Amino acid sequence: MKHYKRALTIAGSDPSGGAGIQADLKTFSACGCYGMSAIVAVVDENTVGVTGVHPVPVEFVTGQIRSVLSDIGADAVKIGMLHSSELIRAVKSTLEEFDMRNVVLDPVMVATSGDKLLQDEAVETLQRELIPYVRVITPNIPEAEILLGRKIESQEQLPELARELSLDGRVSVLLKAGHLTDEELIDVFYDAESDRTVELRSQRLATANTHGTGCTLSSAVAAFLAHGYELTEAVRRAKAYIDAAIRAGADYAIGHGHGPVHHFHGFWE
Repeated sequence: MKHYKRALTIAGSDPSGGAGIQADLKTFSACGCYGMSAIVAVVDENTVGVTGVHPVPVEFVTGQIRSVLSDIGADAVKIGMLHSSELIRAVKSTLEEFDMRNVVLDPVMVATSGDKLLQDEAVETLQRELIPYVRVITPNIPEAEILLGRKIESQEQLPELARELSLDGRVSVLLKAGHLTDEELIDVFYDAESDRTVELRSQRLATANTHGTGCTLSSAVAAFLAHGYELTEAVRRAKAYIDAAIRAGADYAIGHGHGPVHHFHGFWE
């Protein structure tokens, strides 16, 4: 019998389909993985903004994770929005039960619309307890500023800051430059396992369709890790995937705000 490459997402839902669980599952499928999910919150949102967040009870979240991992297992896990300290601790301890190695954390704190998604006290818990546990984190500029406690002023700072965010080499860091204004977009990846820094370059595209880009990129990294690629190659492939998804999605009009990327650009136009 054949075996799928399996990827689990632990995140909130997005009824508009562009971010969260929905974006993660689309990305897993597009990148050749069997996707599974543990939903931590039902989010009322669309392309314009977030209206409300309804948390799923913590014990029900951990129950979903155990049900999936004890039966099907996973080759990689992507973690998205975890809104409270209690939930962060519970997710970490549950993953530890199954000795998960390929864990990618998208430290979601603020939605593309600007809406806040993480409780203030949970930021410290994320930094102190979850980030040192995972293999890769994928912060954007606003998230990195929160984690660092200071503003990021220029592209030139990113290599040094990615190393700083690695907690002395305990976690690899994909620091995304999308919120900067340089004409060329240069994400920086610090591979803590090889102590190498890689610049991932792409042309900046003028488009409003950026809803769920962070979810999609982190899920793509998890998917390529599930396929067995070494860390830097998995990140390179994920970067190529999101760049193509943004370019293809720019031609579509969906909603009245920030539309989604085109997750299945490799299969249909």
